Amino acid sequence: MIAEPPPPPAPRPFAPALVEAPAREPDHRTDSRSVSDSELRELERLLRDWLSGYASAATRRSYGDALGLDRRWVSAIGSLDERASWGPSVGEDVSGTPTGNTPPTRQGRYRDWAWLRWCDRNRVHPLRVDSAAVKRWQLELDAAGMPKSTRAHRLAAVGAMYAYLAEHGAVTVDPTRFDRSRLGLRAHRDTSPTVVLTVDQVDLLLRTAATPRRGVHPVMRHRAVAIVALLTLGVRIGELTGLRRADVHTTRGRRALRVTGKGDKIRVVYLSALAATALDDYLAERDRWSAAATPALPGRVRGQRSPLIATRDGGPVDPRDVWSLLRRLATSAGPGLADVADRLGPHVLRHFYVTTAAEAGVDMTHIQADVGHSSVETTHRVYNQAARSPDRSAVDVVEQVLLAARTRHTPRDTTAAAATPGEADEQAALQVLWDGLRTGDPVEQLHGLQLLRQALGIDTPSPAADRALAALTTQSNPHPRVLAEIAALRHRAPVPARPGTPTRG
Repeated sequence: MIAEPPPPPAPRPFAPALVEAPAREPDHRTDSRSVSDSELRELERLLRDWLSGYASAATRRSYGDALGLDRRWVSAIGSLDERASWGPSVGEDVSGTPTGNTPPTRQGRYRDWAWLRWCDRNRVHPLRVDSAAVKRWQLELDAAGMPKSTRAHRLAAVGAMYAYLAEHGAVTVDPTRFDRSRLGLRAHRDTSPTVVLTVDQVDLLLRTAATPRRGVHPVMRHRAVAIVALLTLGVRIGELTGLRRADVHTTRGRRALRVTGKGDKIRVVYLSALAATALDDYLAERDRWSAAATPALPGRVRGQRSPLIATRDGGPVDPRDVWSLLRRLATSAGPGLADVADRLGPHVLRHFYVTTAAEAGVDMTHIQADVGHSSVETTHRVYNQAARSPDRSAVDVVEQVLLAARTRHTPRDTTAAAATPGEADEQAALQVLWDGLRTGDPVEQLHGLQLLRQALGIDTPSPAADRALAALTTQSNPHPRVLAEIAALRHRAPVPARPGTPTRG
């Protein structure tokens, strides 16, 4: 009778070498630098209890990565059958090595520099460590090129862990409680290294994403536009990739996203017309091509649970893929983004939203509410319990700035050179209108209508303008804002003409 092999051991939260000294140290159980089995079990229990105190799975993962814990072990915390979830993931053996059935999990650049892994590599006992070892760890992180913000986050995570261990008697002192001013960590007075994009650069990024390219499927092209447009609303990358189709809803008469931010706090992010159009175009194209993304039938919820931004197979998008997409687009955009292509990321567009809205004069309180900064919860808790009015959101201001930027990139009709200034402006506006009608782009149509309003001044629309307005009105599924702008243009009160603009006699 063939004996069955013993069951594989459950994965440890960190490297097994942490509890086993090299073979040349047979008496490692008495080595003060090694961790005994009982100490390891107690440390695992305390770590599990500490991380389970955070309701947000994202917070648990963030702390786990900073410490170097096994990601499957951290993900299992809080599950109904936690111990049964310690087994290997699909496509991995018990050590976490990919078996070939699924692609390997991409590790962070500084994964091996996490605290517990550093202790393992340097034979440092994590329960009897002193502040000198923590300082040496920080200096080695600095020498390895780790950014100051990442070093500060990891030190904060290690400090939170040791504070919990000290509270429960596992360690006598917290080794992270020392003067950190000489470690070169970021201070509040430091200038942020985040790139600040101009309005022209963001408009160029949007136009590059919308440009058809050989080898790029229409679904992926529409998805790229939707990703860039949604990031210009100030959402975090983790918030974007975590959105479901059911998170798109209407509140206070306006379409919005139900965004789950840090600490599982839910806020309302109103959609600009630019973002709503890009999202609708992407979802329509995706449903046309992918059966996995087809909306659910009445009475079913599968479609609503699917990711808002999905992979080709309908699964959630990895945040790293969004980083790669933005940098590919910036590289393809040419000279306009060449100097920032290697530093472009999702947070750059979030930063653009905040700075653009603030410079346009929007109340900072409303901007903080839009992007979900933590201070809104403490200073405006009552206000945030209800959905904010769209008039108090900065999305329209940012959209108008982007539309103004498009004016500077609109090609002029060379045949208008011989016309009068007013007629040339009207011809240029009509060209934009017809281009928008041909492409079906409501943003381009709104842009053309604004140019036409400026060109007409106090005049009524000419026959050529009437024909363009009629075509816009009768197009298939005209955008409500386009119809509203046409109605305002036809029945507007007379407005003063721009200085130097001739009127028709």
